[in-house]
Amino acid sequence: MPQLSPVLDRLCPMHLRLDAGGGIAGVGPTLRKLRPGQGLIGQPFFELFELRRPRAVGALADLLSRPAAELHLKFRDPPETAMKGVIAPLPAGGAVINLSFGISLFEAVRAYRLTGGDFAGTELAIEMLYLMEAKSAAMAVSRQLNVKLQGARIAAEEQAFTDTLTGLRNRRAMDHVLDRLVIAGRAFALMHLDLDRFKAVNDTLGHPAGDAVLRRVARIMLEETRKTDTVARIGGDEFVIILDQLVDPVRLDRMAHSLIARIQDPVPVQGQTARISTSIGTVISEGEATSAAQVLGQADQALYAAKRAGRGRHLFYRPGMAMPPPEGAAEAGG
Repeated sequence: MPQLSPVLDRLCPMHLRLDAGGGIAGVGPTLRKLRPGQGLIGQPFFELFELRRPRAVGALADLLSRPAAELHLKFRDPPETAMKGVIAPLPAGGAVINLSFGISLFEAVRAYRLTGGDFAGTELAIEMLYLMEAKSAAMAVSRQLNVKLQGARIAAEEQAFTDTLTGLRNRRAMDHVLDRLVIAGRAFALMHLDLDRFKAVNDTLGHPAGDAVLRRVARIMLEETRKTDTVARIGGDEFVIILDQLVDPVRLDRMAHSLIARIQDPVPVQGQTARISTSIGTVISEGEATSAAQVLGQADQALYAAKRAGRGRHLFYRPGMAMPPPEGAAEAGG
């Protein structure tokens, strides 16, 4: 039936034409692309394809006895592309099976490099492909947007917890970390540092010089502490260091004196020299702290005692230490 082939090729590019014995007598152009270089003409249909539905059918006559049945089949040799189809008998004997990829369309198009010209003009496959590609593109854009939004959220949160001048954590971040440690009952130490004679730097050398000094102090604190420690600037020239799981007084005292020694080194600023020192008060909590305010209050007492002892000192909190003066009052020692 040669005159039928051009019509079938145009209308059903994935057709199979079978002769009366079940041999393949014609193959649509798209179906030929699935097995390039493989002669399909003359091969028995049931040897080339595995029929999954209807089952227990091994001859063309059995298949034609239920023409309304939807066929589900796949190639026996790899790649075992799954397809679906319908069968219609031919008047002169044999049959035509029109195939489609069904839900395997997207994978088949990619695997066999099919284009719009490989499908009938009325086939909805192309529209489905466009929809699937559009969905994939939209999902990719959505993922990129989500990544950007997530990055922006993280950046905003980071900015909210960062001191803009020094790059250290700020008071909000310090409060967050301290509250978490107290609630969890963890062991930690807290150092409260206050710069001595810093006001004189601002008054004599100007605020830009004071800012440079603060940035240098921040760098020293980061160098003297661990990556797991929280170093925060909580006021103009006040800093807090929270040391999770570090409660050894010897190590803490050694760290404090190293900070004092480095911070009191003269700082060249704009051709002049700035001289400051720092006093440090440390409180150790073995998990018994009841509130963040309690820990900060005890650190304040130790810091006040260090300043009263002559500044440039480090003291641990102990019960009975004098309370610091009310905020705004003159500090002991000037």
